[in-house]
Amino acid sequence: MNFDVDRIRKDFPALDQGVAYFDGPGGTQVPRQVGDAIASTLTGGISNRGTVTAAERRAEEVVVGARQAVADLLGCDPGGVVFGRSATQLAYDVSRALAKEWGPGDEVVVTRLDHDGNVRPWVHAAGAAGATVRWAGFDRETAELGVDDVRAELSDRTKVVAVTGASNVLGTRPDIAAIAEAVHEVGALLYVDGVHLTPHAPVDVAALGADFYACSPYKFFGPHHGVVVAAPELLERIHPDKLLPATDQVPERFELGTLPYELLAGTTAAIDYIAGLASDAEDRRTRVLESMRAVEEYEDRLFERLLDGLRGIDGVTLYGNPQRRTPTAFFSVAGRESREVYEHLAAAGVNAPASNFYALEASRWLGLGDGGAVRAGLAPYTSADDVERLLAGVAEIAR
Repeated sequence: MNFDVDRIRKDFPALDQGVAYFDGPGGTQVPRQVGDAIASTLTGGISNRGTVTAAERRAEEVVVGARQAVADLLGCDPGGVVFGRSATQLAYDVSRALAKEWGPGDEVVVTRLDHDGNVRPWVHAAGAAGATVRWAGFDRETAELGVDDVRAELSDRTKVVAVTGASNVLGTRPDIAAIAEAVHEVGALLYVDGVHLTPHAPVDVAALGADFYACSPYKFFGPHHGVVVAAPELLERIHPDKLLPATDQVPERFELGTLPYELLAGTTAAIDYIAGLASDAEDRRTRVLESMRAVEEYEDRLFERLLDGLRGIDGVTLYGNPQRRTPTAFFSVAGRESREVYEHLAAAGVNAPASNFYALEASRWLGLGDGGAVRAGLAPYTSADDVERLLAGVAEIAR
C-alpha cells in the first residue's frame, strides 16, 4: 500500500473548511474514525471495569485494548502502559514518586531543549527532595543536543536524566540511544519526552533505551490525554501516592480514579488509523512501523520544500538546523512581530501560530526571550498546496 495523501485527507472533516493546518505540533486534526470510536463508546453502554455485566466487560475490553494498541505503537510491554490526564501530569506523578528516594547531594539532569513539561516537574521534585538540578545546553546555531552535552552533566549521584525525543519547536532529534547508554553507565534512569517524536517516526522504546517514554495521543490523531510507558518490573519498584482502596497492581497503581474509557477507545482507533496509513500487513505492529516509515519519508520530502522556500524569502530567519529533525520550522520575519505573522497567515486560512510553545528554556537560550517565534509543523495530511500557501503568506508579509 502506498502513502496517498489525497486519500488520507478525505478522512479529516476539519480539512473541508479549507484551512491549511501547520499547528499539528500543538495537536493534530482528528479523522472521523476516531470521533466515531469515542462517540460509540460514550453511548454504547459502559460501566466501571468488571466481569459480571456486559457494560463492565466492555469497559475492561476498552482498557486492555488501548494498552495493547499503545504497545503496538511504541514497541513496549502492554503491562507497562500508564494512562493519565496529560504527559505533563504524568511527568509530575513519576517525578514525585521517584523523588521519595532522593536527598541532598543527588542530582537530576534536564535540558534547555525540552518542553517545560519535561523540565519543571523534575526541577520541582528535585527542589522538594533537596537534590541538585543540572542543565544541559544545546548548540544555538544548529540546535543540536549531543550526547557529550548530556554526559558533561552526569555523575555517580545522577538519579534521572529527562530529555526530549524531538524538540517541539526546533525539531531536533537527539541520539537517544547514545544518551541512554551514557545515562545507564552512571546508574541513572532516562525519562524521554516522546510527545513530538511519536507522530513523525517509528518508535521502539527498547531500542531507544528509554526507561520511561511519554507521549500524547492528541498529537497523533487521537483525543486529549497522556501516556507514559515503562517496563512493568521498573514500575513495580515505584510507589506513588494513591487512595487506600485503589489497586496496587501495575500499571493501575499509577492511574488515579476511573479511566476515561471513551478517550482510550479513541486512542486505539487513532493507532489503528496510523497502522493503515500505508500498510496492509497482517500484524498491527508491523503495519505501524511500515506506515510510520512512509509518513517519515513523505514529511521529509515536503519539509525540504518548506525549508527551501523559507530560506528563499528575504528577512526570514530560521532557528536551528539539526541533522536529524522532525518536520518543524521555527522562524521569524524581520521587522515584524511574530504575532503579526501569525495573524496575517490566519487571515489567509493558514494556521501557523507564534509562541514559545512551552519550550521556554529553548526560546530563552536562542535569545528570543519568552515570546518565541512562528512555528510551522507538518502532519501526514499536509499537502504540497498547503506548503505553497504558507510560503506565499510569509513572502507577502515579509515584503
